[in-house]
Amino acid sequence: MSNCVHPFATLTPDGVLNAIDATGLVTDGRLLTLNSYENRVYQAGLDEGPFIVAKFYRPERWSDAAIREEHAFTLELAEQEIPAVPPMRLAAGDTLAQVGGFRVAVFERRGGRTPELEDASVLEWLGRFIGRIHAVGGTQTFAHRLTLDLPTYGTLPGEFVQTCTYLPEDLRDAYREALQAALAGVAESFERAGVLRQIRLHGDCHPGNVFWTEQGPHFVDFDDSCMGPAVQDLWMLLSGERRDMTRQLCDLLAGYEDFAEFNPREVQAIEALRTLRLIHYAAWLARRWTDPAFPAAFPWFNTRSWWEEHIGNLRDQVPRMAEKWHF
Repeated sequence: MSNCVHPFATLTPDGVLNAIDATGLVTDGRLLTLNSYENRVYQAGLDEGPFIVAKFYRPERWSDAAIREEHAFTLELAEQEIPAVPPMRLAAGDTLAQVGGFRVAVFERRGGRTPELEDASVLEWLGRFIGRIHAVGGTQTFAHRLTLDLPTYGTLPGEFVQTCTYLPEDLRDAYREALQAALAGVAESFERAGVLRQIRLHGDCHPGNVFWTEQGPHFVDFDDSCMGPAVQDLWMLLSGERRDMTRQLCDLLAGYEDFAEFNPREVQAIEALRTLRLIHYAAWLARRWTDPAFPAAFPWFNTRSWWEEHIGNLRDQVPRMAEKWHF
């Protein structure tokens, strides 16, 4: 591990509170670190008003323009009364502050629980709001954010993993062969799915980014919002065997198609998108390993057994991608 001091190491409790105060808010000293690895996120109390959540963006990950596109998208959703949590406008009238070398955004605190994804009515409710997000997402395009495609989320991350020192030397050939087969399977799956319409997405719509209350769901953490196919925001809510996932997808679409049209050919890309996520995840861990938060949170990553399992998972995805999804 590198001995250099990671930029986030400078975020002491006093430094965080002072940075939030510099945005024009007045904190009261209450501070709680929230679960976040890519960025640093804190809940803070205010002298007047409810708790807020402050996000300190990872330096050098996104350009200011890309962050502002994320903010503009969530503000656009909120204006349409879609339950996304947008950033607050700060004292200077902007949603992004530059404080102490960090880009900072502040959000209202919104609580909730994990949605009951075994409940068909919950899935339908989620589908309605994802459909509304996509109806808005399809009206414009991102200019500064990533596109979820084979090169960006497969080829480039795979190449990075092959150059990193964390992959055991005697597993490099096995990884390269598994990667090549997986990337070929992704390409074939995308070809089978046909031309996929690219829209603005949440991008990381797993259950941990959906909070449920008695009023229904709200969506948080648009940090990975990107251009991509609609099914990307649906498949991560599916689980179990293929027949289970098909039933769950039907429940989601029962609500989704009230607000947005879904191309059924996109289901043929689900396992390809899952494969890209596996490849990208390994590269993400490797790129972030010098951040002290990562060895503490993912101690199994830098082990031989994890790499063996990862290679096995890539191999397992090849026949899954080849199996046509009957929908």
